Amino acid sequence: MIDFQIQNKKIDQMSEVLTENLGDGVFIIKINRPKLLNSLTTNTLRELAKAFNDLSDKKETRAVILTGEGRAFSAGIDLTSAIKVFQGEFKPTKETDPVLAMNDATYPIIGAINGYAITGGFEIALACDILIGGESAAFQDTHAKFGLMPSWGLSQKLPRLIGANRARHSALTATKIDSKTAYEWGLISRVVPDSELLNTCKQIAKEIVANHPVLVKNYKNVINTGIEMNFKDAMQHEQDKAWSYYGGMVKSDFDKMAQFIASRGQKSKL
Repeated sequence: MIDFQIQNKKIDQMSEVLTENLGDGVFIIKINRPKLLNSLTTNTLRELAKAFNDLSDKKETRAVILTGEGRAFSAGIDLTSAIKVFQGEFKPTKETDPVLAMNDATYPIIGAINGYAITGGFEIALACDILIGGESAAFQDTHAKFGLMPSWGLSQKLPRLIGANRARHSALTATKIDSKTAYEWGLISRVVPDSELLNTCKQIAKEIVANHPVLVKNYKNVINTGIEMNFKDAMQHEQDKAWSYYGGMVKSDFDKMAQFIASRGQKSKL
């Protein structure tokens, strides 16, 4: 199953999901079925959910990078397992469903999109908080092509990210969105050469880890929860969360903030 010893060169190549500890609270999760373009079986889904849940149980987890091994992020549900996933043994719970596990994670998840993210792979990508694409990155929704219904949020998340017209075009034509277009549409926040993808994501994780750990978790929560609300309720939600947060602070917390701001002012004068 999940191997947390990769940093010590102990790698189980039979695992369909690999977890690597980079230190400082940063982890990489890799979908590890490269010969099959990281397509997802019921076992892969369980291992992926377990990887995210295990990291949620680790207090030191500050940021996670999700990517695929080889030349694809994920080609989606392995069609040889489709009946098991959609009608059979797979029951979506936080313990078995990676999207539910990702939605429940308090740490930021950075999607490093290498190559294709197709249908179910596209939906898993959309469960990330930040998406960075390599130049070879491409997204494709093939639900309409194969007679499948989305159930991980693609029909609702994509219109909110890129607009309803573009989302309908993507869904109803089942055509791909290349990395350049994905960036222009706001689906991904950056496009980098494939060779620089992981290093770029590691740098972003490093920047996240440098910030206040509790505030990062709270900020992720208020953004993700607010997206699901109307604007008025979202504004009230932000205010409620803010006053609750400030109510838990003590004088020493405010003193530290003042010291930090003063130190930044001193640096700017140098």
